[in-house]
Amino acid sequence: MNETTKLKTVLTIAGSDSSGGAGIQADLKTMLACGVYGMSAITALTAQNTTGVAAIERCAPDFLAAQLDNVFTDIFPAAVKTGMVFDRELIEVITDRLTHYKAKNIVVDPVMVATSGAKLLSEDAISALKEKLLPLAVVITPNLRECEVLADREIHSHHDMEQAAQKLYETYGCNVLCKGGHRRMDADDLLYTADGSLWLNGEHIDNPNTHGTGCTLSSAIASNLAKGEELSTAVKNAKAYITGALQAGLNLGHGAGPLHHGWAI
Repeated sequence: MNETTKLKTVLTIAGSDSSGGAGIQADLKTMLACGVYGMSAITALTAQNTTGVAAIERCAPDFLAAQLDNVFTDIFPAAVKTGMVFDRELIEVITDRLTHYKAKNIVVDPVMVATSGAKLLSEDAISALKEKLLPLAVVITPNLRECEVLADREIHSHHDMEQAAQKLYETYGCNVLCKGGHRRMDADDLLYTADGSLWLNGEHIDNPNTHGTGCTLSSAIASNLAKGEELSTAVKNAKAYITGALQAGLNLGHGAGPLHHGWAI
């Protein structure tokens, strides 16, 4: 038996990034770097680069369902990561298929806005995200702004992060990783589970090239869960991976550039 037959499998359900720094492309690069076999179901095509999103083309719901059916009926994923889910109709397709196939280790990155500031989730989709997708997750990975929207409260401190994460945990029944990467003084993340708060301390890395950090982190967590790691370990190792990808200092493009996903290969 060769090594490739032992690979764990992970499915990403997200949008495509033509510049390769975020979305499906970042997810698949991360999964390869983390030692798992990555598969994808594309929710939308984007024409974008490091300076912004120029256009978005939504996938037809029936075609998204077909992508999911063909993955699950052939190579069943050990973990699933969702990113840009776009609108209510696509969220309904995703939750229906994930429920039908009893998908395991679902990591939901509640993508709402791109690093460039472009809006990636329609208003009607936020309620669908809350009602249908979040309750299926083993962990959700909102950044500070997304956590504020989902918890309906402002976040200015570590205490605020704990209060918001606890509210999300109690409301949706899923573990919560509230990411603090947008804080200027540190990059402390909070993992909130049934055991309460676990702080994952990190230094703020002086690197303006942060395109795709959320996609990368959630994909790394899903990859680690697929390999059998406990949630806290999976998150810690994913945080170490993305820290290395930032510290590698890749500098591409004229805007917020991508990470070096292959820094450890």
